Amino acid sequence: MKACHSRKFRLLLPLAIAGFLALFSFAVYALWNRVVTDVLGVKAITYGQAVGLLVLCKILFGGFPRRGFGPSWREKMMWAKRWNSFTPEQRERFREEMRQRFGKWPHPDGCEPDNTGLHPPGKNI
Repeated sequence: MKACHSRKFRLLLPLAIAGFLALFSFAVYALWNRVVTDVLGVKAITYGQAVGLLVLCKILFGGFPRRGFGPSWREKMMWAKRWNSFTPEQRERFREEMRQRFGKWPHPDGCEPDNTGLHPPGKNI
């Protein structure tokens, strides 16, 4: 049953994305032709030009999403600076808070063994 639902979702997701892109492009098209032409005195655009303008703005101002779900290098650098500024007492207090929130927290010398059946980070078995 579960595989059937995921197949439906895989087919529905591209359609939803295309629909959102079409709707958002129409909004750009309508707003440009109704607002910008009157305010700035520029020519009206076609729907295809609105799609192109939307893609151009995404490239110039939006960037592209990162691959993966981990922290970016900036976030890693920020946490490294923060961690290095901690005193040993602050580091131990932070570890203790993480243990209380999330359970077992890795020891700085390596991962402590636990009975969850999961492999420690960095250990590919």
